[in-house]
Amino acid sequence: MADKKDKKKKTEHLRQRVLDRRSRQDATHARNSVREWANAILFAAIAALIIRALFLEAYRIPTPSMESTLLTGDFLLVSKLHYGARTPMTIGIPMTGIYMRNRPLPYFRLPGFMSVRRGDILVFNYPIDDEIVSKKTNYIKRAVAVAGDTLGIRDNMVYINGEEEKARPTFEQHYEVQVRERLRLSPSKVRAAGGVLLHASGDRYRINMTSRVADEMAGWPEIEEIRPFVLPASFNDYPRQPFTFARGFNGNYHHLPDLVIPYQGQEVTLTPENWHIYADLVTRYEKNDVDRIGDRFVINGDTTDLYTVRQDYYFMMGDSRDNSEDSRLWGFVPEDHVVGRAWIVYFSWDGERYLPRLRRLFDRINSR
Repeated sequence: MADKKDKKKKTEHLRQRVLDRRSRQDATHARNSVREWANAILFAAIAALIIRALFLEAYRIPTPSMESTLLTGDFLLVSKLHYGARTPMTIGIPMTGIYMRNRPLPYFRLPGFMSVRRGDILVFNYPIDDEIVSKKTNYIKRAVAVAGDTLGIRDNMVYINGEEEKARPTFEQHYEVQVRERLRLSPSKVRAAGGVLLHASGDRYRINMTSRVADEMAGWPEIEEIRPFVLPASFNDYPRQPFTFARGFNGNYHHLPDLVIPYQGQEVTLTPENWHIYADLVTRYEKNDVDRIGDRFVINGDTTDLYTVRQDYYFMMGDSRDNSEDSRLWGFVPEDHVVGRAWIVYFSWDGERYLPRLRRLFDRINSR
């Protein structure tokens, strides 16, 4: 009997040892699995940060200012390789909005394989925000003029270096439409054709649409006349604008005098009459202290009316020309505010119909 009890105890002891060893193995395996998952997540997060910082960043179109080229609800990939990525400008926690304010880092732009060209669609930091550059709101517009170009706007037509801007079929603008006597224009018919009815007064309508839609609408039996809507040069709406750049012109955004887009090394003669053009450039973007004593300028303690521009600038406009807050109102975009080049639409959501726009998936954005 004693031998049987001893044998049973030994068997139980061995069994317990096996169970303990298995438990330890299971615990070790679990710890290893957790460590492997943690390493995988950490690696993925680091890879995502590197890709976002140096190669590609996702962006969503929130407004109709670029229609019909880009639609509200488009999701884009923005390439930072084209113009070169910027090194970090702040110290903060990645993937959050937490960063050290008033502690900007010195930055430089990595080499890209091209410079900004006229007609490129850019994502950039909204210049007149009061934040460190990389923390400013992201905007997207078309570079209608680059550093050194001369730009003017006459009767809502853009001229670059004396030549009329090439019209693109996706450009939208406001048109005035007059219908025949005793007829009315159906808003649903306008919408189905691709236009947006903005205003109606008697037999006159104002519609935002492309030239293609306007040409199609001109053949409708109820239409008497269609012509682009142009504000008279004498109509001055800038005093109501909050933007210093716009307020300085005696006119409106359908009429701008010829302006040379600032470029690095350009020497500008400052005057009370042109200060509204260069005020943000000199003080906000290039960080100079400026005092004005009558008609004189004191820049960083020196009395002078000459200023040498330190970087290139761009003039940005939306493709929906009468539905865009852009450089016509707030001025130039500095080179250090450029985030990247709009590259591809990877997804698009129609918020009115609550459906994806399948035809736009992986649609490459052609700037030319």
